[in-house]
Amino acid sequence: MPEPRLREPAQRVSPRARLMWATSAGIGALAVVAAAAVVGPVTGWLPVPAWAVGVLAAVAAAYVVVVPLWRYRVHRWEVTATAVYTQTGWWVRERRIAPMSRIQTVDHAEGAIARLFRLATVTVTTASAAGALEIVGLDRDEALALVDRLTVQADTVPGDAT
Repeated sequence: MPEPRLREPAQRVSPRARLMWATSAGIGALAVVAAAAVVGPVTGWLPVPAWAVGVLAAVAAAYVVVVPLWRYRVHRWEVTATAVYTQTGWWVRERRIAPMSRIQTVDHAEGAIARLFRLATVTVTTASAAGALEIVGLDRDEALALVDRLTVQADTVPGDAT
């Protein structure tokens, strides 16, 4: 009898997360291209030919377009009565499950760019050496409701979260 396969978590992050990720990537790409095109030649520490700046700008533009679409396709999450389940990754896909009995803290954070798009991150800290689970790119109201739900659920499950 074949072993059951782990399915993908059911929930996607907010579609607005694509815009947030594109904005973040665009700011970083703009800084790199500006450094190569302006700061480097002016200061003399990084003389870059114009064609190389053009190639760098094209690669940066592709990154700004592709990464948000890929992240949105891959990043998923789900909460059941017994666990929090996440899937993330870029080159390596990671699926993590945190049983409710192992949850120590549930945090809500909104960075500056996330706030522009009314998005937030929920971080679930467990006793795992692998670190916390993060659900990035949730609608702000959904994230706040999720924090409340997880806090109540984790508190009702027997266990000491260690």
